Amino acid sequence: METTLYDLGVTAGDVFLEISYLLAAIFFVIGLKLMSHPESARKGNFWAGGGMGLAMVTTLFLHTDETGAHIGMTNVIVIIIAIAIGAILGSLVARKVKMTAMPQLVSVFNATGGAASALVALMEYSNPANTSAVVTLLGLIIGTIAFSGSMIAYGKLDGKVGDIFAGWVKYFNIFLLLVIAALTVYMLVFDVSSEMQTVLSYILLTLALIYGIMFVMPIGGADMPVVISLLNSLTGIAAAMAGFIYGNQAMILGGIFVGSAGSILTLLMCKAMNRSLINVIVGAFGGGGAGVNKEQGNIKEITLSDAAVLLSYSQKVVIVPGYGLAVAQAQHVCNDLVKLLESKGVEVKFAIHPVAGRMPGHMNVLLAEADVPYTKLIEMDDINPDMPNTDVTIVIGANDVVNPAAYDDPSSPIYGMPIINAHESKNIIVMKRGMGKGYAGIENELFFNDKTRMLFGNAKDSLQALVSEIKEL
Repeated sequence: METTLYDLGVTAGDVFLEISYLLAAIFFVIGLKLMSHPESARKGNFWAGGGMGLAMVTTLFLHTDETGAHIGMTNVIVIIIAIAIGAILGSLVARKVKMTAMPQLVSVFNATGGAASALVALMEYSNPANTSAVVTLLGLIIGTIAFSGSMIAYGKLDGKVGDIFAGWVKYFNIFLLLVIAALTVYMLVFDVSSEMQTVLSYILLTLALIYGIMFVMPIGGADMPVVISLLNSLTGIAAAMAGFIYGNQAMILGGIFVGSAGSILTLLMCKAMNRSLINVIVGAFGGGGAGVNKEQGNIKEITLSDAAVLLSYSQKVVIVPGYGLAVAQAQHVCNDLVKLLESKGVEVKFAIHPVAGRMPGHMNVLLAEADVPYTKLIEMDDINPDMPNTDVTIVIGANDVVNPAAYDDPSSPIYGMPIINAHESKNIIVMKRGMGKGYAGIENELFFNDKTRMLFGNAKDSLQALVSEIKEL
């Protein structure tokens, strides 16, 4: 006599639910693949979002508990209302947020994901049906660290939270980690009452909150893209832990995808900066300004008419965008300048540094919004060999990623970080509002180079005036 799924207690709903999770995973993979290229990134978002939507709908209506009962109608209504509120708020925020605030928005998204996973772990830890205390505690710790760390990252990016560079912070963080690890082992090994478990879980939550704050506080500005990527990875890992708690394959797979992608991106960015992840976390790179102040020389300015003539009669021009471009919302007029120069036979490319801006891929997203063709965005390693043959390099709002101190000043906190070799081009035009230091808090030697000319002013206004000047030639 053959044994059927029905004999094993498996219903058609269970089968369809598992199939939907498999389909959701496939959608996630397709979405990630499409998001690897700007031209298909929008489709990738729809694929990944569709996968998550499928998993949510099927879980809501097909999930059953140990007794075979479906989710109660009252709970279904509450869940649908919560999803609707979240969807409306998310849509409003996403439509209104400025491109300059995109890193802050990413940090908030990381925080909400970490908080959700931590709350799941906190609620389920004392649940008698919970069979994995290890996964639950890890989810609580990682999710809480992701939440508090991401909120501090948001505050630092938005200028609301300062840096702490005191030497004691590193040792305090190590002490906190040891305490968290010891408390976790104690809760797993020793048999404690349910009341004590609840108390200890809240103590662990508090310690993880403090650690998340103190972990990000000493991180300097130049390392923020790496930190955001790392926090994104932690959010994914926490979501995977929540999936293990509930035995939900869609949550597990989604969390693993986010966690692994974030981890890989973090390591790649560290490699691009010639630094280890541990060095990023404890080194307080950027913002400290620990370099030795040297005699720099004099700066030289350039007029709009001279800049227009220089660009119009060049053969190769490279534009190095930075956060200042985003602040000025100058990406569209920058593309106008590119089109105008190309109409005069000038070859124009963009040099993209891996950590330019305030989040991974910030410049790619910014320029894609202005419909700059992806083929014009050249990565640092590919553009550097062409810099000696470049007639003019225009640096717009970038600072630390073109600072030659990374090569020739061992006392500089950015020493050893690969940069875009703007100093090797034949002429350099730097667009800045003033002589303020970059996010790493150090002077930029490029500004005092004999080949450099400064064009002061708001980047958008300067570019618009430059476009008008070129048209009049």
